[in-house]
Amino acid sequence: MNKWTDTSGKGLTDYPRPSVAVDVAVLTYSGGSLKVLVVLHRLGALALPGTFLHERELLTAAADRALSVKAELAQTSFHQLAIFDRPDRDDRGWVLSVAHTACLPESALPDSALLVDVYDDEAVSGVAFDHADMVRLAVTDLRTRYASYVDPDGLSGGTFTVAELRGLYEVIFDRPFQKDSFRRQVFDALESTGEMSRPGNGRPAETYRRRGDGALTAQAMAFLTG
Repeated sequence: MNKWTDTSGKGLTDYPRPSVAVDVAVLTYSGGSLKVLVVLHRLGALALPGTFLHERELLTAAADRALSVKAELAQTSFHQLAIFDRPDRDDRGWVLSVAHTACLPESALPDSALLVDVYDDEAVSGVAFDHADMVRLAVTDLRTRYASYVDPDGLSGGTFTVAELRGLYEVIFDRPFQKDSFRRQVFDALESTGEMSRPGNGRPAETYRRRGDGALTAQAMAFLTG
């Protein structure tokens, strides 16, 4: 037996191989809602931006290529979520997908971006393949990160009032937060800009930015996720 065979005497080429794809769930905060970017798949349905892995290509390179070619997003920060390997997930054949996720401010998306509300079950369920499951996993991942750090993706624009930050968190976690309790839990992770918000529908309010990396306490995490 040589290094290219296993205990059965079979070599690597004796085993069937699936095609490997990458798909990326890009989340954003738009119009007071949490949304995911979709593209028109060549089969006619809406889908997450994705592509097949080329020979000897890194998964990260394939995900970057999918975002660049399919979604007009260059040099986007993303991370891996999970492998989706149900044998019947793609009716074109045996295809594994390595799901990734990114979260960007709406201003970073192209003007032509198609967005679907992640809480619109009918719309999300209508995306191709098992991409709805990827979207739900991406939302779970987002909540974990936002319970650990104040707005790590800059969805609030970098500076914000506490009320604006609370509004963002209520959308991400899909639940209301009592304003005084929310302020108490996040306040130590904020620092004042020394400026007031511009007058709008209400009175001007003090604006803040993240203090350092905006790390939240375990108590704040329990409050946000409880």
